[in-house]
Amino acid sequence: MGFFGKLFSREKKQQLDSGLQKTKEGMWGKITRAVAGKSRIDDDVLDNLEEAFVTSDVGVDTTIKIIKRIEDRVARDKYVNSAELNRLLCEEIAAMLAENSIGDAGVSDFSVPPVANPGDPYVIMVVGVNGVGKTTTIGKLANQFKQAGAKVVLGAADTFRAAAVEQLDIWADRVGVPIVKQKMGSDPAAVAFDTLTHAKSVGADIVIIDTAGRLHNKVGLMNELTKIKNVMQRVVPDAPQEVLLVLDGSTGQNAFEQARQFVAATEVNQLAITKLDGTAKGGVVIGISDQFKIPVKYIGIGEGINDLQLFDREEFVKSLFSPEDLK
Repeated sequence: MGFFGKLFSREKKQQLDSGLQKTKEGMWGKITRAVAGKSRIDDDVLDNLEEAFVTSDVGVDTTIKIIKRIEDRVARDKYVNSAELNRLLCEEIAAMLAENSIGDAGVSDFSVPPVANPGDPYVIMVVGVNGVGKTTTIGKLANQFKQAGAKVVLGAADTFRAAAVEQLDIWADRVGVPIVKQKMGSDPAAVAFDTLTHAKSVGADIVIIDTAGRLHNKVGLMNELTKIKNVMQRVVPDAPQEVLLVLDGSTGQNAFEQARQFVAATEVNQLAITKLDGTAKGGVVIGISDQFKIPVKYIGIGEGINDLQLFDREEFVKSLFSPEDLK
């Protein structure tokens, strides 16, 4: 079927194209201008491409990698004209994302991931600062898993902010899944323990634990999250199987710094990047995936309850180009 021949539903594709429209117009508008009037890819084109990527929040280090890949490709193919550049970029960026997604399970739907011990739930501990769309992402995840037939339980372990528990409660009611919560100021680890205990008693498939959205300091954050994990492991020995860091794609380079803080504080193994529909800074997905070697598992491309997609590297990159550019 070829490099870009994998099946992707028309509805999901339209949703993705629409959600990334602002990034497409911004980033690839700059790239179009970079090659305007050029018959072949030369040093001027490469310099202009570098500026286009850096100013589109791809990040300097990742931009250098992309330019190097293009230089190598041009040298290998001997002659590549500017009309072929879009397809070349599409192929090389998708290939780079594939190489950098260490630990990516390649999941294509919201079916329940396998667990070590039959009968234990799959536990997702969600981390991220306030305002990035953490609670909304949890609600949308719960909805997607429930639609796929999973039994889901939510745990409101962000007990330091009353609004966090209230917001998660609203999402639990909206999606129609149970939530375990305690009063504000309760021990987050105790909430997590109660959530997993309840989940096991009712035969839940998926548990999603919200945590405090604070970066007061790395040591404090690390201690708090480590305590939550240790307490959960009394109930489910390999919990959490997934530590999901939620980042706001519209913040551009700030998302890189948040990723650095949380990766230093806990064992993040999956990323969710939200709010891509409202920004031209979607290039941050490429840079973060490359720099942290952590798979981007989910992307938020709209405000609707179903506007959370499993990240598909190839389709993501394809959506940043016009179909005629890839022929």
